[in-house]
Amino acid sequence: MEKGDVKPLLIAIDGPAGAGKTTVSRMLADRLGFLYVDTGALYRGVAFEVASRGIDPEDEEALSALAADIDLKFGHTEKGVRLFSGGKDISNDIRTPEITMLASAVSAKPVVREALLGVQKQLGAKKAAVFEGRDMGTVVFPDADVKFFLIADIEARARRRFLEYKDAGSQSFEDVLEDMKTRDDNDSSRAIAPLQPADDAVIIDSTKLPPASVVDQMVAVVLLKQGA
Repeated sequence: MEKGDVKPLLIAIDGPAGAGKTTVSRMLADRLGFLYVDTGALYRGVAFEVASRGIDPEDEEALSALAADIDLKFGHTEKGVRLFSGGKDISNDIRTPEITMLASAVSAKPVVREALLGVQKQLGAKKAAVFEGRDMGTVVFPDADVKFFLIADIEARARRRFLEYKDAGSQSFEDVLEDMKTRDDNDSSRAIAPLQPADDAVIIDSTKLPPASVVDQMVAVVLLKQGA
């Protein structure tokens, strides 16, 4: 299969933290020649601005004002696709344990979700895109052409995330594991857009699979979908 052989499709990939969504979503988008959109980065961007501006994440009025003012955009650079807030590259700033946990909290706020919903739908209007997130197939794009839900054993997920943070040396594996359990609980029990697979999502367990094998499974589903 060559890039461009697949007709424009909208692909949604959801799943819990550490399941490998980012890696396989990037790989799948590259294989298909599609746009890759990390929607989790948008929520992290909001969380970064909440922290930077000293906003109380429980202050609905302040969050509403922030949502109306914030300027988040993806841009292509020599480093790849990066996230910018008000013209500043914040791609590295949003990948910390603190911002990760704060993003989980602010993503449960209706005013934040409503503000970012329009951004995501605009990005997906032309299809030929792979959207990674937690409610892509259930809320943002319920009519997506193909939906995947990636899962993995929580210890495997925590180990992956620990290795991501290892260079920073800010958390032990046990701390990462506990944070992940808390985030899983927050994401799955929230009233607004809880983390759950869409009824028509293809569920893939990545616990013992290398990313390339997961992507191979996804490509097979995509080709089947379009009758290739």
